[in-house]
Amino acid sequence: MNITLRLQRFDPETAAPVAKYQEYDIEISDVSTVLDAIIKIHEEIDGTVAMRYSCRSSICGSCAVKINGSAALGCKTRLVEVAEEGGTITVEPVGNLPVIKDLISDFQPFWDKIRSISPYLKTTGPEPENERIASNESMANLLTAVNCIMCGCCVSDCTVLEVDPSFIGPAALAKAWRFTSDPRDSATNDRLKYLNDIDGGMWDCTRCLKCIEVCPKQVAPMDRIMEMREAAIEAGNTNTAGYRHTESFYNSVKKNGRLDETRLAIDSAGWTNIPRLLDLAPIGIAAMRKGKLPPLIPHKSEDHKKVQELYERVENDTE
Repeated sequence: MNITLRLQRFDPETAAPVAKYQEYDIEISDVSTVLDAIIKIHEEIDGTVAMRYSCRSSICGSCAVKINGSAALGCKTRLVEVAEEGGTITVEPVGNLPVIKDLISDFQPFWDKIRSISPYLKTTGPEPENERIASNESMANLLTAVNCIMCGCCVSDCTVLEVDPSFIGPAALAKAWRFTSDPRDSATNDRLKYLNDIDGGMWDCTRCLKCIEVCPKQVAPMDRIMEMREAAIEAGNTNTAGYRHTESFYNSVKKNGRLDETRLAIDSAGWTNIPRLLDLAPIGIAAMRKGKLPPLIPHKSEDHKKVQELYERVENDTE
């Protein structure tokens, strides 16, 4: 198979470090992976190409890169899956992390956020004679998060981290879920309160689905975050913009059959949160000037009574 690899190159030791792209034309077996192709380039064409890898078996997570714009494991992605004969494959370092050199990213911010959620069991009471036992059912539930190999693919493609580096990120939140859902952990409520209250916590996820799409181990970080939100609410953590946003969305659609965008913004901020409401004022004025301000009295959909009936049916089924 003839293929062109377009690699992003970056050398911090040059006089004016800047990312650029370099193309390599190679002939390689069509059963080879993207990582195989990069190794071939490093060993036979250009020994200066820098790439991180280890197990080559989709276990260590070291070879995560962006392949044609989406994060993936180089050792798990076959060339024929991402390009045709004679095609071009673009390989870049994972996103939302500083680049050290070429395809190697600095994972220190990633690990700092993992450490921030205390990724270990916190227990109380006397130490058991042997070990703390978890039931088969509870371990089966935890298996999805336990399968995480810390490759950083979800962090790379997280759309929130692109604009807000303070967001704790999908990998750390999925790891936090693993402990909040462990029956042996004694700090579940404290963990939920911490992740509910901090800036960049569980409520900053926008549910874009990218972390689910790129995760090589089907951990589905976004689903874990949504489950953790539900657990936080059930634990009584309701004094947050995220919870108020959820409640306002639910209630306005139930009442009107459609979203009341004006009330959603005010409810989310909090009716007594004067500083936040003042922050929203310029946005409202700009929207009004451009004719984009939602009506102060919301319109009801023609079938809003059917929507209410659907709500009542679902609410009755869950009681």
